Amino acid sequence: MASLPFASRAAPSLTADTTAEQATAGLDLRGRTVVVTGCNSGIGQETMRVLALRGAHVIGTARTLDKGRVACAAIEGRATPVALELTDFDSIKACSDEIRAMGMPIDALVCNAGIVLDDLQQVHGLEKQFVVNHLGHHLLVRRLLDRVIAAPQGRVVVLGSSSERNAPPGGIQFDDLSGRSWDKGRYAHSKLANGLFSLALAHGLATAGTRATSNCVSPGHVRSNILRNVDYGYRPDARSVQQGAATPCWLAASPAAARLNGGFFQDFAPADQSAHQQDRAMAARLWRVSEELVRDYLPIAGDRRA
Repeated sequence: MASLPFASRAAPSLTADTTAEQATAGLDLRGRTVVVTGCNSGIGQETMRVLALRGAHVIGTARTLDKGRVACAAIEGRATPVALELTDFDSIKACSDEIRAMGMPIDALVCNAGIVLDDLQQVHGLEKQFVVNHLGHHLLVRRLLDRVIAAPQGRVVVLGSSSERNAPPGGIQFDDLSGRSWDKGRYAHSKLANGLFSLALAHGLATAGTRATSNCVSPGHVRSNILRNVDYGYRPDARSVQQGAATPCWLAASPAAARLNGGFFQDFAPADQSAHQQDRAMAARLWRVSEELVRDYLPIAGDRRA
């Protein structure tokens, strides 16, 4: 795979303390459509709020339509709620069909929704964090990818994490995606999958000659409600959701990020990552395995493969 362009240093004047509003100051996003998953709390809520504030039409997804309606009604600007349950492939299909029926290109698709668990839970016979954080988003992106490609410069932004380094030995556990045989690193495993999915997607978009891009971003340790299902809390140095949403908003909307593709970012600059997350063969294999797991729900045409 040919090398892909990426920033060699942090964007001028943007730092770890920069908020999403500051990172998007001066942007006029009128006429753009952005999809944000997990819009009803945390980073997703702030991402939706700020991009709508800048003029974008934000389609915000939440697990229930009621939660989405409340979140969308609470912000300034245009926001449309859509229900999306990432463990339910029928829900993902219905969500993507509803968005497609709106009839516009998607300028940015921000894959933000996620969960953290400290016990083994499964859906579809698979470890639940892998399904929610990665596989559900894989299917959603695949079903909306032609709409992203149709935009003047469509972008996919995947929320990953530097904790991907703590995935089980060997990286993606292809021989046991149920999670039964690996006791630790389940959340990190799902975050590694996020990074590898973005890498494979970026390669496919570039190889096909599209203008669309895909990048993965670590928001850092953010004080949101994502740890609601676990027994441990936030570190004293946890950042605000306003800071955590800054780089995702920048990647989704800033002209300075238009040529970035296939990168892993934190605080507006390329971030250190494990060798596994840069493993293109592992990324391609994950793409194929994920494709097989959701094959019955994939579109027949308008798709791009890694």
